[in-house]
Amino acid sequence: MTEYPTSQEGPQPVASGGGTDEAGHGKAPIAAAEAVRTHAPGTGAEPGGVTAAASDARAARSAAGTGGAGLPRPRGAASSDVPAAADSGAGQVPGQIPVQGQIPGPGPGHDNARPRDGEAPAGAGSGSGGAGRHGGGGSAIPGGSTPEATAARREGDRLRFVGAATRRIARGIDLDEIVLGLCRATVPTFSDAILVYLRDPLPVGDERPVGPVVLRLRRTDRLRPIDDLTDMSSTIGAGMDLAGAAGATGELDFSQLPLVGPQGDLPAAELCEIRPGGALAEVLRGVRPVFGSSAAARAALPELLGLDHPLPRGNRAVLAPLRGRRRVIGAAVFLRSPERPAFEQNDLLVAAQLATHTALGIDKAVLYGREAYIADELQRTMLPDSLPQPTGVRLASRYLPAAETARVGGDWYDAIPLPGSRVALVVGDVMGHSMTSAAIMGQLRTTAQTLAQLDLPPAEVLHHLDEQAQRLGSDRMATCLYAVYDPVAHRITIANAGHPPPVLLHLGGRAEVLRVPPGAPIGVGGVDFEAVELDAPAGGTLLLYTDGLVESRLRDVWTGIEQLRERLATTAQLTGLDHPPPLEALCDDVLDMLGPGDRDDDIALLAARFDGIAPSDVAYWFLDPEETAPGRARRFARRALTRWGLEELSDSLELLVSEVVTNAVRYAERPVTLRLLRTDVLRCEVGDDSPQLPRQRRARDTDEGGRGLFLVNRMARRWGATRLSSGKVVWFELSLPATAERR
Repeated sequence: MTEYPTSQEGPQPVASGGGTDEAGHGKAPIAAAEAVRTHAPGTGAEPGGVTAAASDARAARSAAGTGGAGLPRPRGAASSDVPAAADSGAGQVPGQIPVQGQIPGPGPGHDNARPRDGEAPAGAGSGSGGAGRHGGGGSAIPGGSTPEATAARREGDRLRFVGAATRRIARGIDLDEIVLGLCRATVPTFSDAILVYLRDPLPVGDERPVGPVVLRLRRTDRLRPIDDLTDMSSTIGAGMDLAGAAGATGELDFSQLPLVGPQGDLPAAELCEIRPGGALAEVLRGVRPVFGSSAAARAALPELLGLDHPLPRGNRAVLAPLRGRRRVIGAAVFLRSPERPAFEQNDLLVAAQLATHTALGIDKAVLYGREAYIADELQRTMLPDSLPQPTGVRLASRYLPAAETARVGGDWYDAIPLPGSRVALVVGDVMGHSMTSAAIMGQLRTTAQTLAQLDLPPAEVLHHLDEQAQRLGSDRMATCLYAVYDPVAHRITIANAGHPPPVLLHLGGRAEVLRVPPGAPIGVGGVDFEAVELDAPAGGTLLLYTDGLVESRLRDVWTGIEQLRERLATTAQLTGLDHPPPLEALCDDVLDMLGPGDRDDDIALLAARFDGIAPSDVAYWFLDPEETAPGRARRFARRALTRWGLEELSDSLELLVSEVVTNAVRYAERPVTLRLLRTDVLRCEVGDDSPQLPRQRRARDTDEGGRGLFLVNRMARRWGATRLSSGKVVWFELSLPATAERR
């Protein structure tokens, strides 16, 4: 493999594993272990009393300091990782001889102290020429004595490093993991420090940036902290300027470059605005990494890092643009300290590979984050933001997705207030967990709400849902359970379409699986649905759920239903037989029955506590559609208020009742109904057989009528009108006096 010219001066290595003489010429390739065996202790002493064996051991150690493959040992490497050798005295032999390709790792306390699975050893990504510490010549290579073999082995090390680094970068799924993977894969193996700048904000997909392009310092990493700096900081502190310090050492200490750490290291230019046509913009537009010593980089780095920060000399910095699929999204700066060889020409190819994989990973992470945001928004809009609190019933709900990576599905629940203080309870499950399932679920939920407002019977609602599912497609299947609770009659009507049956927890602690007709799933077509009417005792709790709560790979649906029933009964016994368990705590306790392997599907849970309305708090009358109906309605209302001790509301209630009943009598052909309900508010409901809903309008001064709804709107706490299958209901509410006491 042809090697590009290196940035190092001096002779290139011929081999590794041998030493160099004092003139810098390479010795013959002799294995270090063989050298130890061929020199007896006390013989062949070199000047200074060092044996020939120790000299060869020092040569082996010098070769090991370059990584054994032309790669220098990173700063901070532990001395225990380097083969031990005697520096003086006779008879001392190395404790360990480095083998071909063995590269010591960084020192203790660094995250990259040991190579990770599938990664190349530390130092595998850089090349120094293989020079020893005491000479500029090459060293011998065990098993290969030609420059071609040295170059081939070094290129192999680079390829292994790039493969391991890109695999580590690709393991990240979000933005921080990808950037962290880049930092940990390159420090200290490829560089001693790294700075990663990303655009703020990051563009998503085809979005075009608005305003100036700004880079923000996202993360930095380094081999050792600022606290370990010695010579350079003390020299500068004594009065020598940066230029003088650089001249004293020949290189500027990389620790003077801007780095940010949790302990308050040297401050960096955290924000950088790219000037159109500037040096940094030109480098980023060129896409290819450049050495810090190049003219373009020396003009661009001060713009990126800040004008107050010095720049490294020589090829000890690489500026690599991070380009995604369509545009540049940031930049990475790789830095090497003076203690290790500078970057070579081939290292630009390594930096280009790392930058490309990182940029594409960041692009995918940003797109994934946007999709997750869309999924969350879709789920939030498909499900109710909050449950209503209708009269006579308390509600609680839970929703759990099948997995965090698939946060939308086809499960839904709903509670819809109906005329007459009733409430519709709905729970359903569309097959699948995709966006399509969520979209179908949203359409079915909207259809169910529309049908509920028409006050259709539960079986009729399921029939229309079945027709709607067939219009959406031939394979649109769903299960649904629709129930209507009447707090006045203490009854509940349930219709089922292939859904698991609800569970009723009685006040005494008995849990009962309700017997409801199973029915066929929605979307089958041509199937009649049946409804059953059951008692809804006060203090009871009805639990509606989807099959994800009771069915999994480890248990069938009926086993799960029985476990749910037992769990509810156990929870009720803990709170006492006279007091039902708190509704929110009951929902949490039900979900706690799920084991680690029980989450195979989405879970929707709706719990309804039946409080009901006592018969003594209800007053009901029929009024013939005659001219005398408003007067009779005022008298009935006055009597009810007297019985409840709410005489303070007589004037307001009589006025509003008279206006609403007058409007009903004008269009009705059958008897008009009048009902008063005393709960936390006073509610009045007037029903007739006319489907035309009243509309509030501003009457002119010459009009004789048209002011009734204006008075209702000004004096009532709330009011509304609902169309029924047999007519309509107009209702309004008045707040109870603060001194009123319910009997």
